[in-house]
Amino acid sequence: MQYNILVLDLDGTLTNQKKEITPHTKEVLKAFQEAGGTIVLASGRPTYGVAPLAEELELSRYHGYMLSFNGALITACESGEVVFERMLPEGVPQQLADLADTYHTALLTYQGDEILTETPDNQYVLKEVICTKMQVRRLSDFRREVNFPVVKCMLMENGVYLAGVEEKVRDYFHGELSVLRSEPYFLEVMPKGIDKAASLDRLLKILGTDRSRMMAFGDGFNDRSMLEFAGLGVAMQNGQPAIKAVADLIAPSNEDDGVAYVVESLMLGKRPEELRGFY
Repeated sequence: MQYNILVLDLDGTLTNQKKEITPHTKEVLKAFQEAGGTIVLASGRPTYGVAPLAEELELSRYHGYMLSFNGALITACESGEVVFERMLPEGVPQQLADLADTYHTALLTYQGDEILTETPDNQYVLKEVICTKMQVRRLSDFRREVNFPVVKCMLMENGVYLAGVEEKVRDYFHGELSVLRSEPYFLEVMPKGIDKAASLDRLLKILGTDRSRMMAFGDGFNDRSMLEFAGLGVAMQNGQPAIKAVADLIAPSNEDDGVAYVVESLMLGKRPEELRGFY
């Protein structure tokens, strides 16, 4: 196969609106792995929220990887070994709590299989609960109780409003942290140098191959770097306009088995240019 590494964003890409992998997509991805391909699930979700989908696709059997927290953690599914990890600097969660108060946004982080927040009933916190299937623990004082290393914090509010907050948060940290939106209403704050492309580059070095063999699928703002990085960057029809603008190819939507359509077409010998113009 020209592309033997398949990188998949989850929400809005691999999964449908019910947060499920359809039987047809599952069948195609199993065939891809049986043919010698490697699957990497690349998500802003915490590892706990990625693992059930990795199990569905049998990534431990086929030597796949999970790239969670937008790349701050990389896990080899076969062994469970964390092959890369980077935490936020000490004191950042407390600074973000101040910014959340200033800009009137919700704030959360993660510990183990739990989401930690002072506002468990917030509509955007509940969206993250649905995505990750994690339990929520209500904090009485985020600043005081988050006194341990964390990988990521997330500010949440209406997407139009949060776009302005994004710039203010980025300016506040003077480029010392990675600040980006995975969804219009999710603003993720992670260690500097963390994005999906940077971590995929690290993984390619581990695998001893290069990006020309990699195809990546995504729909959201945090997928842009990996679509530009991969040998073939595929945006979903339902993706953000800015993401579709940088993609090599537009797949059908996540509701129409877009990932399966492209992967199956390439496995059957079609060239990427033969797929252009259909979607």
